[in-house]
Amino acid sequence: MPAMKKGYKALIAEANAEIEAVTPTEAADLAKSDDVLLVDIRDVRELQREGRIPGAIHAPRGMLEFWVDPESPYHKEVFSSGKTFIFFCAGGLRSALATKAVQDMGLAPVKHIEGGFGAWRAAGLPVEAVPTK
Repeated sequence: MPAMKKGYKALIAEANAEIEAVTPTEAADLAKSDDVLLVDIRDVRELQREGRIPGAIHAPRGMLEFWVDPESPYHKEVFSSGKTFIFFCAGGLRSALATKAVQDMGLAPVKHIEGGFGAWRAAGLPVEAVPTK
């Protein structure tokens, strides 16, 4: 198999060079403001299995660019609110790529949680179960 032209490690390194990362504790402090939203980009099965951060909105990674773009038929108004968005995934890799993608689209200000949900939980910050239907 030929080598990748640009692998995921290079993509993440490029993203991390261009985006702002915050620690879980910094994210928790920032999220106390009404002008800041935490955005969970994990798959719904991850939320059901691991729990969620109270107050975070869920925007699945596969739909994120469509939800952010006001011209998309899938646009979600929350992304036109002018708030600061702090993205996170399980470990901080997908959210680095997602944060760079939406920043490149023009969404601002945006950040991501270094270490993701795993680091949030390891820091002893609040986690709640996702209600089952």
